[in-house]
Amino acid sequence: MSPQPHKGERIGIIEDDLVVGGTLAHRLELEGYMPLWWRTGQEALEGLHTRPDLVVCDIVLPDMSGEDVFLQALPQLGGKPFLFVTGFGKVEDAVRLMKAGAVDYIVKPYALSDLLEQIARLIKLQPRTAGDLGTSEAMRQVEMLLRRVADIDSSLLITGESGVGKEVAAKFVHQISTRADEPFIAVNCGAIPSDLIESQLFGHERGAFTSAQARHHGYVERARNGILFLDEVGELPMLMQVKLLRLIQERTFTRVGGETAIKTGARIICATNTNLEAAVAAGRFRQDLYYRINVIPVVIPPLRDRSDDILPLAHGFLRDFAKEFRRDVKGFTAEAEQALVNQPWPGNVRQLRNCIERAVALSQAPRIGVDALFQAEAGDADEAPLATLAEVRDRAERQHIRAVLADAENRIDEAAKRLGISRSTLFDKMRKLDIRSGSNA
Repeated sequence: MSPQPHKGERIGIIEDDLVVGGTLAHRLELEGYMPLWWRTGQEALEGLHTRPDLVVCDIVLPDMSGEDVFLQALPQLGGKPFLFVTGFGKVEDAVRLMKAGAVDYIVKPYALSDLLEQIARLIKLQPRTAGDLGTSEAMRQVEMLLRRVADIDSSLLITGESGVGKEVAAKFVHQISTRADEPFIAVNCGAIPSDLIESQLFGHERGAFTSAQARHHGYVERARNGILFLDEVGELPMLMQVKLLRLIQERTFTRVGGETAIKTGARIICATNTNLEAAVAAGRFRQDLYYRINVIPVVIPPLRDRSDDILPLAHGFLRDFAKEFRRDVKGFTAEAEQALVNQPWPGNVRQLRNCIERAVALSQAPRIGVDALFQAEAGDADEAPLATLAEVRDRAERQHIRAVLADAENRIDEAAKRLGISRSTLFDKMRKLDIRSGSNA
């Protein structure tokens, strides 16, 4: 698979070989990147202040090692990925550097297409810009629609399965609109008891009922000229549906126990994971209200239909939780990334987020593997993935290689001999199976 065209991301190349460096720089330029080529470690240290989006670095350089460059440049890299190019004899060094924060390595000799694909993947996984809803084509279409309607007052109805990110989409509208400096008030209509929902939405006057000791400003009033987001709007009782219809049509409401109509300038965005058309047909939802809230329909597709979003979301959650929990977790193994993409995620983004949170919280290794990722989720029986034959085989190989390495006191040559494979094959399997020499992780 060839990389897709890119938009001028700056790729730093630290390579002293004129043929290798020149070929890579030329090919990157053809792919739409902006290559920055440094032939020595010192040149790179002087040029890295430009903050490239990714760095490809040979471990062996004429004036210093790639490791020296990486460690000295860490403060100015700003978390950007650092990809090492290494020979088989330096794989252990590359693995050690990954523990120090490098993102990955590729072993020489390599196919240029493999390196380009790796670069494209790492660029794609970089933190998204504020307001970006996703990298998949489906979510880009959603984002384009929301941008077009952000500054009009028509009602939005956001639909989609539970956990797809309907509130995230509503907040996005708020952030990019002229209402960004006004409040964003989110209300889960299904979480408020039916006898309290009117008071919670519209507020009440002192003495309106027994426990009303003072005037209370409801969610609508607190939204002022911002956005009132009504999630699970299909759960509203019929009486409240009538009052919501009046709020949308007349832009006024009355506190419980009050007599004065109060104007509101808030924009109303509704969301639901139920089929409101079916609810209308069944008599559970007012048809006139449905038409009023569904002026601009926005459908958020489930995560299984936008697999391109899974890894960027997963890496974003990992970064956030690693920082929150103060865990030295750098990323996922290649095997774990593939497993993440292959999962159906019936709980969508919310389930993915919970899975990553548990994995980071329980992680004992710098990179999360398949076992750690889904063992952390094993408590959720309905969500636990069934192991494929490949996963079972890899699990067995991983356990056996670890046992042989331990028995051989982590001597690679001896372990390869006992396993009946070459040293290079053992390195390949260790990388694939996320096995680190000298560790049982």
